[in-house]
Amino acid sequence: MDFGNMVGESFAYAKDAVVGKWMQWLLLLVATILLSIPLLGYTLKVFRGEKPAPEVTDWVTLIVDGIKYLIVSIIWFIPCLIIAFFTIGAGIASYVMNPAAIIGIIGGMLFGFLILLVVAIITGLLATIGIVRFARTGSMGEAFNFGAILETIGKIGWVDYIIALIIIGVIIGVIEVILMVIPYVGMVLLFLITPVLVLWHARYICQIYDSAGAA
Repeated sequence: MDFGNMVGESFAYAKDAVVGKWMQWLLLLVATILLSIPLLGYTLKVFRGEKPAPEVTDWVTLIVDGIKYLIVSIIWFIPCLIIAFFTIGAGIASYVMNPAAIIGIIGGMLFGFLILLVVAIITGLLATIGIVRFARTGSMGEAFNFGAILETIGKIGWVDYIIALIIIGVIIGVIEVILMVIPYVGMVLLFLITPVLVLWHARYICQIYDSAGAA
């Protein structure tokens, strides 16, 4: 897997979608402001492999698709929410019943959060491919087709897949951190380039998925 080429192609895709197309950039910013729902719907269009980047049109479809995307994401992370709820709940209940056992309670909660971290990582790996499957097939059920998801990741290669996600995560994360530490102006710039970062990430994920030869 040519990570450098994927990063470059994805950035060029995102740049070409907005640079010189200021109205499209503005519409994507509006989509970001509207609880990001339309932007999620637009992201699904990118996941479908549309190239060059699609126009921002048909807002009703974007909103509906965005809501579906959000629902799929929430369902995927229900296990994490359950673990977090029980970890925190058990910790509070234990402290109320026996405050003197605070050290053991903290240890138990840390163990619970460790399990939460592991589950979150696994869920994130599976959900990423699941959401692209949903975009490609139009079926929300396919977002949870574990057999097909595992088969796709197997074709990509687990190591390559994880490395690819780390690379784009680090790159975008560094950009966001640099901008956030710049007083006032940084947050404005971060907002303005959010559509570029979203498109960059979405196109990159699309390339990862396509490297498996999946439809």
